[in-house]
Amino acid sequence: MKTAVKIDFVSDISCPWCVIGLKSLEKALDEVAADITAEIHFQPFELNPQMPPEGQDLDEHLLQKYGRTADEFADTREAIRTRGAELGFVFLMEKRNRIYNTFDAHRLLHWAESTGCQQALKHALFRAYFTDGEAPSEAAVLCRVAAEVGLDAAEAADLLASDRFVAEVRAQEQRYTSAGIHAVPAVIINDQYLIEGGQSPAVFAQALRQIAQSSTTDAA
Repeated sequence: MKTAVKIDFVSDISCPWCVIGLKSLEKALDEVAADITAEIHFQPFELNPQMPPEGQDLDEHLLQKYGRTADEFADTREAIRTRGAELGFVFLMEKRNRIYNTFDAHRLLHWAESTGCQQALKHALFRAYFTDGEAPSEAAVLCRVAAEVGLDAAEAADLLASDRFVAEVRAQEQRYTSAGIHAVPAVIINDQYLIEGGQSPAVFAQALRQIAQSSTTDAA
């Protein structure tokens, strides 16, 4: 009998390491699929909650927030690009020249959870930003991406024009920051095991096997 696990994937659309973490987690789940089934829930986290919708020049943002220039981040960017390629994701860094507010994207993801399209939407939002260089704060972009994964574009537009799910997303964000989550990705398994950062598939697979074994032992 397979062991079922619940996974809360806390992340932001504008976080490249969240892309790597998700792709690695999914690869690990494929590896352990004979023994483990997983239910993934995507939880909101904003790296820059005060960012205006129009965003900010990325180089300017890096200098202000971290005190480092884009050139100083060059090695990190290349490491991200390489890791992404190994996992089948294309980072086109030259197209990502601004950082944006992501709150509305998280509202769409909250809605998508009830439709069964949440994981597909998460991937599509990552591609729109990191591969295509589009703004995840623009309603037109969000509605088009929603439609691409099978969601109703008109309902998405109505949602974005309203305050629907504002309180729910804020509450979830507060829940995780209050629990000590201040960096992403944060992968929480069965509400008690935390794996931080863009780990490798091997690290995730080992953790999943250990947690599944522990669950089996506890149930015996």
